[in-house]
Amino acid sequence: MARYSFRLPDIGEGIAEAEIVAWHVKVGDRIEEDAQLADMMTDKATVEMESPVTGTVVELAGEVGDMVAIGSTLAVIETDGEGAEAPADEAVEEEVVAETPGAEEVLVAEEAEKPSPLQERGLGEGAEAAPAPAVPLSPALSPEGEREKKAVLASPAVRARARDLGVDLSQVQAEGDRIRHSDLDAFLRYGAGQGYQAPGASRARADEPVKVIGMRRKIAENMAASKRAIPHFTYVEEMDVTALEEMRADLNANRGQRPKLTMLPFLIVAICRTIPQFPMINARYDDEGGVVTRHGAVHLGMATQTDAGLMVPVIRDAQDKNVWQLASEITRLAEAARTGKARVEELTGGTLTVTSLGPLGGITTTPVINRPEVAIIGPNKIVERPVFDGDDIRRAKLMNLSISCDHRVVDGWDAASYVQALKKLIETPVLLFAD
Repeated sequence: MARYSFRLPDIGEGIAEAEIVAWHVKVGDRIEEDAQLADMMTDKATVEMESPVTGTVVELAGEVGDMVAIGSTLAVIETDGEGAEAPADEAVEEEVVAETPGAEEVLVAEEAEKPSPLQERGLGEGAEAAPAPAVPLSPALSPEGEREKKAVLASPAVRARARDLGVDLSQVQAEGDRIRHSDLDAFLRYGAGQGYQAPGASRARADEPVKVIGMRRKIAENMAASKRAIPHFTYVEEMDVTALEEMRADLNANRGQRPKLTMLPFLIVAICRTIPQFPMINARYDDEGGVVTRHGAVHLGMATQTDAGLMVPVIRDAQDKNVWQLASEITRLAEAARTGKARVEELTGGTLTVTSLGPLGGITTTPVINRPEVAIIGPNKIVERPVFDGDDIRRAKLMNLSISCDHRVVDGWDAASYVQALKKLIETPVLLFAD
C-alpha cells in the first residue's frame, strides 16, 4: 500500500488559490482513476478536479468554502499498488506506523472504548431506556378524547368573528358573564401559543445558517468592492417602444429557422451604434494605475441568473453582429452559464454590461457596476399606457431604461446625452438597420 498526495494544479493564469465548492467523495470512500474528486472555483469559473489514481481517500484538504493554495495538497489517496508516488515524509510515516508493534490492536481497542450512543446518554449495556413521560390529557378532553360541551354565552357578532377566525369559543376565557370582543382579542394575543393559528397564517420556521461560498461569495466580494470603490449615479429615461415591438413581431413571424428575437438584441445594436459618439461609456478604469482605457470594440457583458448566482458571460465584438447573430449568441452564452459550461474566457474581459430581468424588470432599477467597467445599462419591463399624441390619445408600449455610471469617469451630462441617443434609435427602429 502507498499514499498518493494529489496537489492542486495551476488552473488559471495568475491564480494563487481556489475555493472548494463541492466534494464528490469523503474520507474512507473508494475512488477510481479519473473519477470526480472535487469542484474548485476561481474567477467565476468552476473547474472539476479528477483523481489521478485509484484508491481510498484518507485525507481531504478542508471543508466546502475553504481556500486551497495552488500546489498544496488537495487530497491524499491510499493506492492498492506499490508503484504509486508518495512524498518522502508520507512514506516514512507509513513505515513508522507499519513497524509499531500492535498498532492495529491499539486502534481496535480505542474504537472499542468509544462509548455507544446509549452509553453517552447514561445507559449501560443491557439497560432499558426510561419510558417517555405520559402526556396529560387536556382538561377540556374526556378520556375518550371528545371535547366536553359547555354553555358559551356570546353575542352574534362575537360568534361570527370567532367563526371567521377559526376560534372555538369554548376555549376563550370570559371576564364577565359572557364572551366579548375584548375577551376574544386577549385570546388571540395570549392564547395563540396554545395551538390557535389564524386562517392563512404561517408558522415560524427554524433559523437556517447558510455558509456563503462559491459563486455567492464571489458575487458578495465583487459587489462590495464595486459599491465601496465606485461613486455610482443612475439616470433613468422613458422610451416608447411601440414601433420597435411591432417590428420585432413582424421579424419573428418571418424568421424561418432563425432564433426568436427578444428586445435585447435590438438594444445591443442601439448600444453599439451610439458608443462611438460616447467612448467614455465603453471603458474600464484601472484604480491603481489611474488609467481609463476607452475600448474600440464592444465586448458586452450579459448579466445572467443561474442556480449558483449571477454570472456575466461576454458577447465578444458585439458591434460586428446583427440582431439574429446576437440572439444566437445570447442563447448560447446564457445556456453555458446556467449549466456551468461557460469557459473562463467567456466570463471575463467585458467592457460594458447589460442587465435585464425581462418581465420582472420593474418600473426602474439602479444596477451596480461590474467593476472595473464604468457603466451598466438596465432595460426595465414594458408596460402599456395611454399617451398624448398631439390632441389625440393612443395606446403605447413604454419602457424605462436605467444606466448606472462611475462618476469618476462619466459625467451626468454624458450619461444623459448617451441615453437620449439610445432613445432616438429605439423609438425610430428603422434607424437600427440604416447604414
